[in-house]
Amino acid sequence: MTDSPATPTPKSPTPSRIKLGYDIAMMIAISIDLLLIGIDAMLMSDFIQMVAAKLALSDSLMWYQAVLHQPLRTAGGFFTIFLILELLVRWGIAIYTKVYYRWFFFPFVHWYEVLGCAPQLRALRLFRVVVIGKKLYQLGYQVLPQPWLSRIKFYINLLLEELSDRVILTTIQNYRAQLTDPKTQKSIIQSAIGNNRDAIESALLSLLKQELAPKLLQLKATQNQALATDIGKAVETGLSNAPELRRYLKMIPIAGHLIESQLLSVGHSIGENIVTSLSDFFLDPERLEALFAIIARDIASIDTDNAELEALIARLITASLDEFEAQIKVQQWKHQDLLNF
Repeated sequence: MTDSPATPTPKSPTPSRIKLGYDIAMMIAISIDLLLIGIDAMLMSDFIQMVAAKLALSDSLMWYQAVLHQPLRTAGGFFTIFLILELLVRWGIAIYTKVYYRWFFFPFVHWYEVLGCAPQLRALRLFRVVVIGKKLYQLGYQVLPQPWLSRIKFYINLLLEELSDRVILTTIQNYRAQLTDPKTQKSIIQSAIGNNRDAIESALLSLLKQELAPKLLQLKATQNQALATDIGKAVETGLSNAPELRRYLKMIPIAGHLIESQLLSVGHSIGENIVTSLSDFFLDPERLEALFAIIARDIASIDTDNAELEALIARLITASLDEFEAQIKVQQWKHQDLLNF
């Protein structure tokens, strides 16, 4: 009896905790470094010197500039060296563990860290704080209070919406300038209609069969008898008002009046039968379909070199662009701000 294979022991969570703790420590360290850099830059500015002079704080500001400014700059330089070494170590670990497909992908993926090592671009270190904070948030850690996160998300969406709106509006203006050109309009019409005549014919035929055919058949069922009666009465009235017929019938003694009555009844029936026959003939489903096919083919074969058609297409394009531009100009973030905050 062979021994059962050993059950694999679960991986220890210690490395992930170490990495998590390291990320938190780096986030705090970078945040403090950026805070000190910002405070130092502010206190060394001419504006603060002017404010300090008005508030009678020039001595305190001079003490800071003489005593604390240089040590903070030195500490910032050492921290920059630490970040460079730390970045190189992480790059080496990424190469060893084959995190990326190629060894040189690391600096491109972490471009903000590489550029953030330069003293002039130290503000890019904030990106790493954001990335670490996002990872912690995805792991379920509350890095910032939820109202802060909601507000940050709101302003990010505001910025993206405003930027995208400006790009889209500029694009619409460029399209409008191009589409209002008569040559471009004619080219669009010829291309849209000329290259899709079969599809246009098929769509028109489908619409005619779907919309018009049922209405015609319904009209036949509801109005055919009334129309036949009206036509029969019209024929009857026409016969009764024919002076020649009345003169000839008066020449027949006794039976003339009876013959006249029968003729009027026959005329009424003939009128009704004519309407019924014509309705059955023209509203036959097969004839209707053939008629619709001819109509659709003739409309699809329309000549695109038509001034009225070009004017119609131009109005449609302008109206569509105006409506689209009006929708883009609506600042959705204002409604979101009123609803959520």
